Amino acid sequence: MKYVVTGLLALSLFGCSLSVPQPPVAKQTKNLFDNDSDGVINQRDHCPKTPIDAVVDNNGCPTYVDSSEENKIHVLFANDSSVIPESYMQNISDMSAFLSKYPKTHIELKGYASPVGNAAYNVALSERRASAIRQALINEGVTPSRIKTVGFGDTDPVKALDVEESNTLSRRVVAQVIGSQGNVVKEWTVYTVREN
Repeated sequence: MKYVVTGLLALSLFGCSLSVPQPPVAKQTKNLFDNDSDGVINQRDHCPKTPIDAVVDNNGCPTYVDSSEENKIHVLFANDSSVIPESYMQNISDMSAFLSKYPKTHIELKGYASPVGNAAYNVALSERRASAIRQALINEGVTPSRIKTVGFGDTDPVKALDVEESNTLSRRVVAQVIGSQGNVVKEWTVYTVREN
């Protein structure tokens, strides 16, 4: 009898169950997807539209490198003229392409005249020269609101070896524009092609 009680006690203490409890179901409360495939889950991604090949930080934001370049206009005019010589039209086309590449940049065209004749007339002439370049840029597709013109007249003659050369170089319109933009640093992959 003693053995039967002990056996029942053992069975009750170490009893067998014929059913196995279901494991707990994890409830997902965070967005663990990575919609932009940058390796950072949506829950932590501060920059959800990262370009596919960009190098990203722990917050999923791409690394940017600033790059800038410069372009210039330098057009010389004949005496008492605001007609743009044909040889400078390529310079104007290049500036138009540059301004198209950097749409947030603006340009200030500075017109000058040689110190020959009346100073007031030379101011008006330098303004007409700057306006001629402005119109040429507009004809090339540059938005008018991005172009400012200033006429300085004969106040800043170019220094040269003689008066004739100084006068020739002083009849000008000049402008200098710096365009900059941030470029995403791209990661290297086995599919990256090295440019020569």
